[in-house]
Amino acid sequence: MKRRDFIKKAGLAAAGAFAAPYILPTGRLFASTGATPMANHVVLVMFAGGVRWQETIGQTYLQGSQMLYAPPQAQPELDVTGNIMPNMLSGSAPSSKIVYGKGSGGQTPIQPVLSQSLQQQGMLFSEMKSSSPGHYGGLNVLLQGNTFAAQGLKQRPVNPTIFEYLRRHGGPTDFPASKIWFVGNGIGNSLPLLNYSDHPSYGTKYGANFFAPTITFGPKGDAYLKDARIYHPQDQLGPMYEMKYFLDNSFENVGKTLPSIGNTEDEKDQIKHFMKTMFEKTSAGTIDFPPDHGAAGNGDTATIGYACEVLKEFKPKLTVVNLSAVDTCHTGFTNYLKAIHRADHAVGHIWNVIQNDSVMANNTTIIAVPECGRDATPNPIKDSQNDFFGYDHSDSNALDVFCLMAGPSVVPNMNVNSSNNPSFTGQWATADIVPTIADILGLKSEVMGANMLLGGAGSLFDKI
Repeated sequence: MKRRDFIKKAGLAAAGAFAAPYILPTGRLFASTGATPMANHVVLVMFAGGVRWQETIGQTYLQGSQMLYAPPQAQPELDVTGNIMPNMLSGSAPSSKIVYGKGSGGQTPIQPVLSQSLQQQGMLFSEMKSSSPGHYGGLNVLLQGNTFAAQGLKQRPVNPTIFEYLRRHGGPTDFPASKIWFVGNGIGNSLPLLNYSDHPSYGTKYGANFFAPTITFGPKGDAYLKDARIYHPQDQLGPMYEMKYFLDNSFENVGKTLPSIGNTEDEKDQIKHFMKTMFEKTSAGTIDFPPDHGAAGNGDTATIGYACEVLKEFKPKLTVVNLSAVDTCHTGFTNYLKAIHRADHAVGHIWNVIQNDSVMANNTTIIAVPECGRDATPNPIKDSQNDFFGYDHSDSNALDVFCLMAGPSVVPNMNVNSSNNPSFTGQWATADIVPTIADILGLKSEVMGANMLLGGAGSLFDKI
């Protein structure tokens, strides 16, 4: 083979390995119980980054986060409550000291996408508990329905993920690899490791297609991958090495080798066309971003925009989308409030896109849940915009989260809590998300029968 041909083919193969997600082989090991699905599609939004209960479900805004720790006589303007998540939750917005929106100082809230909040459309589990106060542990619980205290960063889940449960027990006809997607908002820390576990009976061949669109279609991806350009070794070694470092750094947490690709020829063609179209739409500015992405966008709204494109192209059985911009809360409480507001805008948009899709409308259940909360009391760090205290996540308050669910078979306008369920003596927990998704898609018996969920975990439909 000529050197130029080798460089061309090697470069294209490397670019394809990064730009395209994993399409993995599958195989059905067990017969389905034949349970009737409640819906044919599930979208799980991991409303992640550490979301404090007080500012979201509690709607205490500055009263519950800042006024308590500043002299009320000196700062009476902090005695403000209200709802900053109008697409997800019902409730009036704060009437003053608005800093979470767009425009100068964030004084203009983003207009809601939905005419009726998800709380009105579905069920709100307002007393849910996270099984971990940390990000990675919390994300692991959401995806594997179990937690392991000794499992640290840069380790794959120990037990199977919901992706693997669906693909192994659902089989290749109903749950092919191209119908299972994990849309990440980056490639840092351990996020790319969450699309399948190290469990010997499941693993890579049952994993999800991991896709980090803001990286693939960001400046580096645009420079090195967009046109699948050819580099000549005699005078373009610099760009070649830059692309190598880019790809190496992008996959530093995945492992030394990528999993084997087992997509069919039709799947290859579809993904190739999809990636090409995404580069074109990115350049043209026609990605289906949330309405205010241009004026008030961030990484979360961008991730949701590309997730909407995945939904429209592949009509996945399960799509998991990770958001995390609210993690700025450690040192920037004002930006944290803005990130919550923008994530709410993003969730409203993806639900609106689903309701206007001819295949997914009225046949999709959306679940939105944080991976962990934040502390009851602040740390000493104040932000530069408003001198607001920041919050970490390490105490028991960081275990207080919530879950919103809407779609077929979901009771509308129902707040599920201990006061209206006095006979329920258990606990609603993030470990319940895996069996809930399995229940919606008709595979609850198979997932529960694997006996690898956290003790007490079960479908939320069984805990009402």
